[in-house]
Amino acid sequence: MGFGMNSNTDPIPLSALNHWAYCRRRCGLIHLEGEFTDNIHTARGNTEHERVDRVAHETLKSGARVEYALPVWSDRLGLIGKCDVVEFWPDGTVYPVEYKHGPKRKWLNDDIQLAAQAMCLEEMLNRPVPKGAIYHASSRRRREVAITPELRHLVEETAAAIRAMLASGILPPPANDSRCRECSLKDICQPEAIAMHDQRDQMEVDLFNPDAP
Repeated sequence: MGFGMNSNTDPIPLSALNHWAYCRRRCGLIHLEGEFTDNIHTARGNTEHERVDRVAHETLKSGARVEYALPVWSDRLGLIGKCDVVEFWPDGTVYPVEYKHGPKRKWLNDDIQLAAQAMCLEEMLNRPVPKGAIYHASSRRRREVAITPELRHLVEETAAAIRAMLASGILPPPANDSRCRECSLKDICQPEAIAMHDQRDQMEVDLFNPDAP
């Protein structure tokens, strides 16, 4: 499988796009340094995906064929992963559905991951995938997402940014904001300690810089 961006580069997992869009350092810890720790939120999310993965396929009352845990990839973008659910409707519509734990709400990182799935399906099947949905397990409701040109551009930008990080080997700085409170990698990341260290370094620069105001 040769990738359009760099034939010598391994494909990027679709989940990495979600991680990067949520927190760049989290993405780096997982995909650059191989760190991962479960907490209650990731464990619940894994359980939802296991429920999906255990089912091979079935037919909806509407007549759509449903494929679960469908492997997908894009040679052009150098992406690889799987779709939780892909619905194939009698009219030819291809409709990916990504399962997420939690109540129905809009998260850009989830939309980017879904758009990447749609772009992989388009390349594989040579047919348009203009829409998909996020299924929010806690509220048991779908949120339909249009795969807009803006989302497609974000997918390409995010994939390129992750590839640049992996090539550089440099871990992004921590966010050190509200995202950190419930992050499963907080103890490994240590955002507060790193922020304090950076703040101290800046104070030293300001102190010994004669041109500082």
